[in-house]
Amino acid sequence: MTPKAPPRIFNRSLLHLRRHRAAKHFAQADFLHRAVALDMVDRLESIARSFERVLAIGPGAHLVKALLTPKAGVTQLDCLDPLNGADFPVNGILTQQGEANYAAILSIMDLHMMDDPLAALVSMRLALKPDGVMIAALPGENTLCELRDCLYGAETEILGGVSPRLVPMAPLKSLGALLQRAGFALPVADKIAMSVHYQNPMRLLHDLRAMGETAPLAQNARPLRRAVLARAMGLYAEKYGEEKGARASFDIIMLTGWAPHASQPKPLKPGSATHSLAQAVLDSDP
Repeated sequence: MTPKAPPRIFNRSLLHLRRHRAAKHFAQADFLHRAVALDMVDRLESIARSFERVLAIGPGAHLVKALLTPKAGVTQLDCLDPLNGADFPVNGILTQQGEANYAAILSIMDLHMMDDPLAALVSMRLALKPDGVMIAALPGENTLCELRDCLYGAETEILGGVSPRLVPMAPLKSLGALLQRAGFALPVADKIAMSVHYQNPMRLLHDLRAMGETAPLAQNARPLRRAVLARAMGLYAEKYGEEKGARASFDIIMLTGWAPHASQPKPLKPGSATHSLAQAVLDSDP
């Protein structure tokens, strides 16, 4: 039976167009991608090994190159940065002739714009050498929760219903399970919570455009009316205004997985324990 194709959520042509336009102003709003790139460099530095060849994928991949330190142990860095005209290959093959060439692959704010993130993760695993590491960063479900709330609230109030406006975000647990389904060993999913404050909520929308992060959804939404936008910005200031300005939340999910290798620790088989948990609890009672 032929596997069912994933639902079409994104308009990739529109995504490419918006990222191309964002390249001109990206440096003015790269705080999120820069923070992610810096965190990835820190994670490479914490792994006690060298990385002969590393691939960075996604908008802001060029930031990794700028932030790399000798401690990270990277000899060669290849970049697929859509802001510079490169992108994740349509066929999903990241190396020539399908060879596993990379000691590490970094995916920066890219998986959340893919109809089939599982296939992309599998492609990255296949491009890794045995015991190579993959680190991916993407927004989690709480990202832009304030903006989502205010846009939908204003549209419901004025028009009696809502249209899709923002990219759907997955919860941490689901993304962790996706790593396992993609065949990664030692999968880990953690979260970085960030808050940014804006004196004018409209500035957040400008930053999202400059990042190339406005939603390129395949389903056509009705045009956002000026009255709806004005009401949404008013709600934003009312509901989420703080002393430092209106709060915008970003939950960045960090996924880490390893290409399988015989040297990696394996979980014990069920029933192989040599000590009783119940007895250990009893022994620990005062």
